[in-house]
Amino acid sequence: MRDWAGKRYWLVGASEGLGRALAHRMSRCGCKLVLSARSPERLEELSAELPGLSEVVTMDVADMDSVRAAAAKVGEIDGLVFLSGVYWPFAAQEWDADHAVTMADVNFTGAVRVLGQVVPRMVERGSGHIVLTGSLAGFRGLPNSIGYGSSKAGLMHLATSMRCDLQRSGVTVQLANPGFIRTRLTDKNEFRMPFLMEPEAAAQAMFDHMGTENFSRSFPSLFSMVFRGANLLPEAVHLRLFGTG
Repeated sequence: MRDWAGKRYWLVGASEGLGRALAHRMSRCGCKLVLSARSPERLEELSAELPGLSEVVTMDVADMDSVRAAAAKVGEIDGLVFLSGVYWPFAAQEWDADHAVTMADVNFTGAVRVLGQVVPRMVERGSGHIVLTGSLAGFRGLPNSIGYGSSKAGLMHLATSMRCDLQRSGVTVQLANPGFIRTRLTDKNEFRMPFLMEPEAAAQAMFDHMGTENFSRSFPSLFSMVFRGANLLPEAVHLRLFGTG
């Protein structure tokens, strides 16, 4: 188990949903939090709600200048949790170029921008904790997931590469892959979402994982078996089960 008391963590994407719920959970354990997102109003509201110490640093992960300025202001941290994400569901037949690019730029490249400011400092001092938020949708291609699933798959691949490289550096890398969580993003879905989690339950699952030495956790556990198992299917079987064309 980790000793959370007094540790300083930067939560990127803290203003809504899972990020907001995780901020509450970590604050109750004595973490000092740096809260980042694009909305200063929502971040200030969150900061006022938290029982522990917190500060607000607004940042747009899609803007390199914004990321550099925020990282300079944040300074040294014990850990980083990247939770930023955007989502619009659509199929390849209804390709939305603007939304597809934005999902790639926020969900994946946004993390790369932030990590570029954080990882070198952690490696230099030989300590740090990085947590990236993937998705069950990132395990293998799914219908109506242009942009989102691909961006999460890239982030999950990045997390694995970092874990391989940094395993003896003193910097711990972890990956959390949630399923459906009730947020303003999943409100866009017009289909029934199995095993839909409330943000607080998802935050608890993620926080429990962060307290371990394990690399990845996919949750809810039963639902995740469907997605992890899909990686074992032959390509023809996968396309027959999930294809819509």
